[in-house]
Formats: sequence, C-alpha cells, structure tokens
Amino acid sequence: MNIVSRLLATCLVLSVIGSGRFSHPNPSYSGSYSSSHSAAFAGEDNGQMLYNGIRLPAVWPPRQQSLGAEPMAVPYLQQPPEVVPIDVGRQLLVDDFLIERTTLRRTFHRPVYHSANPILKADKPWEKRGRSSAAMVFSDGVWWDQRDQKFKMWYMGGMMQATCYAESRDGVNWDKPALDVEPGTNIVLKGHRDSSTVWLDHSESDPQKRFKLLYATVHPEKRFWQVVLRTSPDGIHWSDPVAASPRCGDRSTFFYNPFRKVWVLSLRNGGIPRARNYREHSDLLKAFQWEEMEVVPWVGADRLDPRNPDPRFSDISPQLYNLDAVAYESIILGLFSVWQGPENPICAKLGIQKRNEVLLGYSRDGFHWHRPDRKPFIAVNPVEGAWNWGNVQSCGGGCLVVGDKLYFYFSGRALNDQFWDGAASTGLAVLRRDGFCSLDAEAEPGELVTRPVVFKGKHLFVNVAAANGELKAELLDTQYEPIEPFTLANCEPVRADKTLVEVKFRGASDLSAVAGRRVRLRFQLRNGGLYSFWVSPESSGASYGYVAAGGPGFAGDKDSVGESAYAAAAKIGK
Repeated sequence: MNIVSRLLATCLVLSVIGSGRFSHPNPSYSGSYSSSHSAAFAGEDNGQMLYNGIRLPAVWPPRQQSLGAEPMAVPYLQQPPEVVPIDVGRQLLVDDFLIERTTLRRTFHRPVYHSANPILKADKPWEKRGRSSAAMVFSDGVWWDQRDQKFKMWYMGGMMQATCYAESRDGVNWDKPALDVEPGTNIVLKGHRDSSTVWLDHSESDPQKRFKLLYATVHPEKRFWQVVLRTSPDGIHWSDPVAASPRCGDRSTFFYNPFRKVWVLSLRNGGIPRARNYREHSDLLKAFQWEEMEVVPWVGADRLDPRNPDPRFSDISPQLYNLDAVAYESIILGLFSVWQGPENPICAKLGIQKRNEVLLGYSRDGFHWHRPDRKPFIAVNPVEGAWNWGNVQSCGGGCLVVGDKLYFYFSGRALNDQFWDGAASTGLAVLRRDGFCSLDAEAEPGELVTRPVVFKGKHLFVNVAAANGELKAELLDTQYEPIEPFTLANCEPVRADKTLVEVKFRGASDLSAVAGRRVRLRFQLRNGGLYSFWVSPESSGASYGYVAAGGPGFAGDKDSVGESAYAAAAKIGK
C-alpha cells in the first residue's frame, strides 16, 4: 500500500470515529432506494396535491433507510399525473415530465465564465486572517434587493474567521463598504464559522427578520457541530442567535421551498461517506428543533457521478459534499457539490486542493432529484496559477435572473504556499435564461407533443433559439385532433433567438377559448432549440414562476412583470 492509500484509509477511519454518530437510523442497511416507495408515492394516499398535479404520499418526507450507489428513483417521472397544471412558471424541458413523445434531441448546456473572474478576491487585511486568505461564497448568498436596487453578497472573509458583505450595481464590479459592525471593515458577523447561507425572505411579515442567516459552527461547550440561526432587517446588523440545532455536520445549508411553503435544512450527515440529510418545517425556528427520526436520509453521490481524473485518486468513490437548492420557475434547482477526493490529510501532505465540482439536479416535488447530466456545470480548472484550481463550491440563492441571463456565483481555491485549503476567491458564470438544456432540431423538422395539460392563462410564450429556423405550435384535444384556430396552419412562425417571445395564431387574439380545458401542445421545430414554454395570463409574458435569488425588475420572488424585467436589467450599472 503506497503512502496515498495509507493516508486515505487512515483519514476515513478517523472521520467515522470522530463524527460520533452515523447519519442513518440503521447504518448496517446497504440497500438502494426502495421500489415500494415508488408504489406508495403513486397511490391514492391523502397526501398534499402540488401545483403541478403531483400528489405526495401521506407519509412525507419519505422514510428512506439508506442511500445506495444507484441513482435516486424519481416516482413522479415513473408515474406522472394524468394531467399537468402549467400555471406556475416557465415549463422547463429538463426531464420528460411534460413530454409524451418527441423526435427532438436534448442537449445540456454549460455557463460561460465571466472574463473579470475572480470578481471578488481577498484584498483586505481581515480577509487574510486565519490559516489563509479567503473572500469566497461558501454557500453564503448573492441576492438582488429590489428595495435598494443592488446586488448584495455575503461571503467568508478570512478562512473560517468572519462573514463579510459586499454590494454591486451590475453584479460584476463589487464594493466592500466600511460598516459600523466592525468599524472600518465590511464584516457583518465576526467569529468562527464554516458553511453559511443567507436568505432574503420575501414572505416575512416582520421587516426586522427580512434576512435569515444560517451558519455552521462548533457548540462552545459540547464541542459538536451545529447550525445557528440569526435574523436581520438589512443583512448587515444581525440579531443574537434565535435558534440552534442539535448535532449535525459542518457543511450544512438551508433553503425555502415556496411551492409547499416549508423551510428545508440540507444537513451534512456528519460521517463518511458524505451525504445529505433532510429536515423540513413550515416554521423556521421549529425546523431547528428535531428528534432523530425527524431528520431523514436524503441524497448522496452515486455511481454515475464523476471521479477524480488524477490516476492517484481515481479509485475514490465520489461523495456529496453539499446541496444548495432554490425555486426557479416551475422546479427546484439543485446545486450538487460533488467531492472526488482526496481526503484532507492527503491534500495537506501533497499541498493540493480537494476536487469539488458543481453538478445540477432538478426536482418537482422538493425531495426527489432527477440528475440526467453528470458533467460538471461549474468545474475546477487544474491549471497552474488558476484561481479556481480546486474545491469549487456553489452559492446560496442559486442564481439570479438578469434579463435574458442567469448569474451563477461560485467559489474556487488556488494552490498556495500557506494553508493548503485557502487562497479562496469568488467568480461568476453566466448562462442563458432557462438555458440548462434545449430540445433541438436540425434541417429536418422535429416535433414535441406534451402530456395533457391545463392552464388558466391566455398567451403562449416560448424561449427558443431559431434565428435561422422556425418554431410553430398547435393545440390538440384529448383525441389528438387539432383545435381550431390553434393549428400549425394558423400559427405565425417564430423565427428568432429570444428568451421571451409570444406564439400567435391567426384567427384568435389569445388562448382564452381553451383555458381550463385539458389539451396537449404540439411544437414543430426546424434548425433551432426549444428551452421552455409557458402560458401567461398577461401579454407581458409574466410567468408567475419563481426567480431564484431575484434580479433587476422583480419586486419579489416571482416573475409578475415579464418583459419589463428585461428593460430593468439593461439599465443596471448605468
């Protein structure tokens, strides 16, 4: 056994012993996700009916016994609803939930790294304290605050030393204002911290609690990891702790699921292999109070996740280091930080960063994850001198909607001569709005037919890239017969590359004649890609879906404005 293997084996044993507990009620159980749960999920239990037609089972969240190496089963894809309401949000095509049949080809897309990266780096004395420098989102958060017309960022300043605040007019150029919390600095909370998440709570009625902050730290007396909650009116002046959890793992975060109006704690299991436990509650303070069986095994890495390409570490099974999540349009978007090794003692011995990369997952019930693409969405850059050589981590709030783009903030760490796990900065990656995947056709036309859907809106919109092709649509009845006048022959072809464009039909001013009816949509596409579609009650194209961490022009957490948000985004920074 070589030195790397010996170190790996040693640190695995120490990690399990040091955690003091296992994450699962029955740690000896090694089965994969239960097929019996899928049957129960699809049954006629008196569970909650969701906005998209999915009915949850009476027992929720699911009581999984363990997490296996197989990908998570997704019951609502195995047995979708007979009819899908589509009144909430843009309908993304990341899975086959809405698709009955298609000849289009699905393509997954990656964001483009901004040329100004890193957009935030450690350049203040207090950001260089501790074992190494850090100015990084370790989840933390980036949000658009419509009240102040600013992008706002919270980040780790100095390695595990403090939480700092920065602000920006354009999301690219950031200022670190001198604040009164620690006079002369931009520190808003001083003291030991690991993972942290800031949430701008649009549903909060008390203005003094508008911002929520969860962070992981060590209990001062009992010396175990826990998560602590504080609140703030402005994200700068934070209350004393208002809640603290029992024992959990260090890299723990939280998010709000507005579809079900519950807070979800994404808890590190505290052991090896790294995985996530799940805790939900409609009352955030009560979410921090749990009995052991109220925290259930959730999700981990599986056999399809990428392994470390370094041959020294390629036999290491991937693990799930963190899971940030946020409501985006009609889905929950998951940012999976997949750890590929090696363990910390080996990194320290060799002077390298561990390899974490961000992959995506999609959920329509808030618990089960469809992960069709296992290529990193935000990858490391293992090139000498790169600021993001290793240990890439996602940002709380997920992404921001800036006109026709999505802004993803993330952190990376460079190789350095100080503490091996330091030299951390923050970068920006930019993706087309709804641009996670497209259904594509070339010169030969292809088509997509949806499952039965129902809507209350009147205007059909698409996000389509067909500047050199065209897209047409029609509505079908339950017998697959075209509904006049909403036919292909009457459809005005869309020949554009736009993230918001209305599909119109000759002979009808809108779709009100079929609102409330069970119909199918047929899309015909040539030389282009279809990213999403939705039916809006307004000609502005407002989707009434969720906009993650917000963006210019949005007054809250939903898109209630449509086209005007594009105009607002065009003005930022001017």
